[in-house]
Formats: sequence, structure tokens, C-alpha cells
Amino acid sequence: MAEDLASKENVEQLTGVFAAALTPMDDGLNVDHEAFAAHCSRLLDAGCHGLGVFGTTGEANSLSADERIVALEALVEGGVSGERLLPGTGSCALTEAVRLSRAALEVGAPGVLVLPPFYYKGVSDDGLFRFFAGLIERIADPRLRVYLYNFPQMTGVGISLPLIERLLEAYPGVIAGTKDSAGDWERIETLCHEFPGFRVFAGTERYLLDTLRHGGAGCISATVNVTSQLARQVHDAHEAGREGEAEALQGHLTELRDTIEAYPAIPALKSIMGRLTGEGVWRSLRPPLTNLDDEKADELLSRLRDLGLHREGP
Repeated sequence: MAEDLASKENVEQLTGVFAAALTPMDDGLNVDHEAFAAHCSRLLDAGCHGLGVFGTTGEANSLSADERIVALEALVEGGVSGERLLPGTGSCALTEAVRLSRAALEVGAPGVLVLPPFYYKGVSDDGLFRFFAGLIERIADPRLRVYLYNFPQMTGVGISLPLIERLLEAYPGVIAGTKDSAGDWERIETLCHEFPGFRVFAGTERYLLDTLRHGGAGCISATVNVTSQLARQVHDAHEAGREGEAEALQGHLTELRDTIEAYPAIPALKSIMGRLTGEGVWRSLRPPLTNLDDEKADELLSRLRDLGLHREGP
């Protein structure tokens, strides 16, 4: 069955710098489809190889499945190619994850980024295997490429290396890669070396250059919403063999990341976007998130401008 679903030779090879895209919302807390398409287009123009949409940064788990599907379809209708998207399709409900993943395939996405079901804690690898196997078997589409999203600080449910190995053996080609947001460099390095051909994305651009050097795919990061140009420069310098330049650029990129990371991530990023673009749409966050207060927002932007963000932009 696994070989019928996909072969190892047929795996789509996603690689490079991906922004975990923010989702702009109107005053009624509805996704602003026009602003979303404009933001995603701007990120691609700034150098992103692709976009992770409807992940943690995109407030996906504060949106219904219907909202996510409508917004995804509107994004593609708004001119953003589905081939540049890695939509988040995780859900605690297997049937909802299947529905979201099918919608991603229909717009031409080359892969889906799937959180483990995260409500129940202390679940076994057997239980998590059943979820991912159920997703793959129910979809039964040779186009499906699953990227495992490991973010235990947020979900409370980790994706172990033995589970990854088991899934790769059961579904070669379908289990295509991972976004690892655990913040553990040793784990990322191990993933790069233990699973050849498995596309490893770091969840922070702090590890972009190191991940590339160890054969990983790149990064999928929230702060790339505002550091995309610089992150792409790191990638391109490494690809061209200009390692000294890449190292210097990475140092600047890490400094920007560290500065933003000192504040609540999504409120901080939406605040930065609001100030850089002058667009009021960035003021809206779905509860339970709350906006950064004006004093902290001004402080953050001042620190970033001192580091040259106004020159880098999104």
C-alpha cells in the first residue's frame, strides 16, 4: 500500500527559506483575503522560496476548518501559486486534518505541514502513528507529501525519532520531511544525518546556516515575515560557497531573531508589520492573543531599526 501511494523517487523536494506567514484579519476578526494575498506576494518577492500558511504564526488553531479552506482558496485566486505553499493541516480531529489536506492538494500545494493531535497528553507513539497512518490511508492520493510539525512547547506532544523512522518505513515518499520548532539544535543535526533524503526545516532562522551545512532543507520561521531578504541572502551566500559572507549575514539574522524573540511572537510580528506598512489590518488578533502595548511596540521597533531592519524590510 505504501509503495502505491508514493515512491521515494517521486518525492517533491521543497527547500530554502520559508516564512511561517502571518494571517491579517479585519476588525471583525475575519481573515482579510486581499491583505493576505498582498502579504504573501510581498514575502515571495522579498526572497522567500515558499510560505508556510496556517501554522502557529498564522493563528490556524484559532480558525475553523471552513475559514482555513476558504482563505487558502482565496489566496491562490489572489495570485499566489499553490506550488509555493506548505499549508498547515493539523487538527485534533483526524477527519478535519484529512479535509484540510485534501483542500491543500486541490490548490496544488506540494506538501502539507501536519501537527500531531495535541489535546490529549501522554499519548504513545502507537497512537500518533495511528493518526498519521489514518491521514495518509484516508487521503490515498499519490500527490500527498506529509511534513511532520514538531513543536512540543506549544502542543505538549512531541514527535520522537523512532516514530519518524517507523513512518518513513511504512510510507516512503509520502512522509517527506519535518519542521522542527523544538529549538534543539542537536535534534535538528541528528535528523539531518540519521534520515537521508528527509527534508529537515529548522523552525527558526537562527539555525538556517547550520541546517543547510548539515544537509537540511532550510527554515520555516515566524520571524521571516520581517527578515526574509536577509534570510535569503544567507541561503544564497551558502549555496554559492561564500561561507565567510554567509557567516556574517547569519550573525546579523540571528541578532534580529533574538531581538524579536524577547517579545510575544505573534503580537510582536503583527505590531512590526503594522508599523512598517501603515496598514491597520495588522492590529487584529484572534483571542486569546492580545496586542503588544504601544510602549513595547515602539521599543521593539526602535531596537530593530537600530539593527537595520528598516533597510531589510519584509
